[in-house]
Amino acid sequence: MSSAAGPDPSEAPEERRFLRSAGERDAPLPRMGRAELSPNATTSLAWGRQSWLEQIWNAGAVCRDCTAEAAALERELLEDYRFGRQQLVELCGHASAVAVTKAFPLPALSRRQRTVLVVCGPEQNGAVGLVCARHLRVFEYEPTIFYPTRSLDLLHRDLTTQCEKMDIPFLSYLPTEVQLINEAYGLVVDAVLGPGVEPREVGGPCTRALATLKLLSIPLVSLDIPSGWDAETGSDSEDGLRPDVLVSLAAPKRCAGRFSGRHHFVAGRFVPDDVLRKFALRLPGYTGTDCVAAL
Repeated sequence: MSSAAGPDPSEAPEERRFLRSAGERDAPLPRMGRAELSPNATTSLAWGRQSWLEQIWNAGAVCRDCTAEAAALERELLEDYRFGRQQLVELCGHASAVAVTKAFPLPALSRRQRTVLVVCGPEQNGAVGLVCARHLRVFEYEPTIFYPTRSLDLLHRDLTTQCEKMDIPFLSYLPTEVQLINEAYGLVVDAVLGPGVEPREVGGPCTRALATLKLLSIPLVSLDIPSGWDAETGSDSEDGLRPDVLVSLAAPKRCAGRFSGRHHFVAGRFVPDDVLRKFALRLPGYTGTDCVAAL
């Protein structure tokens, strides 16, 4: 797999099987911008009025020192509760896929709008993205993965093998012509960076991919935090990615206060009640057997 942005797609016809032409697709799904939010919607997270996220922030449900607290919560699960690392990644990835199905229900999509591009980085968020892609395939969506900097970690290799065995295609490069992506996919999942990971730490291919994602007109779903945002301050939220959907893993990070998209889900039902109490996380209840809750 090339680590560069790659040649012009017209010079690489083998990539065309993953990039469908505009004539073969329905109209792409529209972005869910700030202007579409109802002033009275309980899911609204815009500044200037107390949102549901601000309410749970005041109740102590949001990670305050996000990077350190998220690491401490993970240690608690791994060391005290004996969760496995792969188990946690699987739970988060499955819940992320479920959140996608709630934001973009399959019955409401044409067959050609079910195509999902999942962009994965080499750290743990990328592993969650690989699991998310696998479950989207099980849920009858049509995922394709762009994984430009492959991790040598055994877990990442195993998850990659699972996706390959399920015939989920991997792109060898991401086209720099944004319109090709807009026409080829119904939506994009951002699983590039997680809390505490800087763009410079993952190398040029991921940085270039993020620059491309900023320009897309199709819906964007970010896992845990929008890639490139500071988990605590939300810096780069104005010039960085502007996702339509945010899936907070375990609990919303402080930067989620700057999220202004249409749907915000929390995927943390697997966190034991004692751990929620220890970290003073008072989250909204989950409905029935749902593994995600809408904020």
